[in-house]
Amino acid sequence: MILDLFRLEGKVAIITGAGRGIGAASALALAECGADVVIASRTRSDLDAVVAQVTTTGRRAVSVTGDLNDLDAVRSLAATAREQFGRIDIVVNNVGGAIPLPFFDTTPEYLEEAFHFNVATAHALNLAAVPIMLEGGGGAIVNISSVMGRLAGRGYAAYGAAKAALTHYTELISKDLAPRIRVNAIAAGSTATSALEIVTSTPELKSMMEDLTPLHRIAEPEEIAAGVVYLASRAGGFITGKVLEIDGGTDVPSLDFGLPDL
Repeated sequence: MILDLFRLEGKVAIITGAGRGIGAASALALAECGADVVIASRTRSDLDAVVAQVTTTGRRAVSVTGDLNDLDAVRSLAATAREQFGRIDIVVNNVGGAIPLPFFDTTPEYLEEAFHFNVATAHALNLAAVPIMLEGGGGAIVNISSVMGRLAGRGYAAYGAAKAALTHYTELISKDLAPRIRVNAIAAGSTATSALEIVTSTPELKSMMEDLTPLHRIAEPEEIAAGVVYLASRAGGFITGKVLEIDGGTDVPSLDFGLPDL
């Protein structure tokens, strides 16, 4: 049956930034398909809630609280997965982000921080996880990028450039790790997460973003998580080095958050 291609029994996944939003939804979706999960974020209460949800699926979840901007903390997730479950099959690099800023407020230091948080953290976890994945025969890496990695929008110099780098990084390492490990990315559009609360809680901004999206709505985290399951499972077994655009058809700049003209 076609549904069997989405099943993940016996698999182990690591998901960063999994306390809320896309990360939490991805952890639950992978668990519902049969995977045990290692989840990480900086807020213990958020992780506890996700663990409780995963437990209801009959799968196991191990949570790690820490600052995922710390490369050592990110690397340690691979060791945790090995110690707790004996293997790693799936890595979802979801942690990331950067606040939109006007051009003159986007310092070189801020740009470096954005690249560190969105790209270096993913690379650190991948370096630690890949040897363990290869021991088990291979697996899949899914990097959560953004539509702003290919679109233009005022204030997004740091975030957009970092996500563009993450997207191309995905394409590049897919060649390094083929054929045993598949590497893909999701370019997520506007999604109802805590990072977008400034928009979803402001009717005029929410309406503006919906109008800029051909499907005229903001995505739910579960819709991005469905893409994670597809790319991580045998359903996406002939896909590597690609970017799945889950963005409601967006092909114009998103928002400039009212940034003033120079």
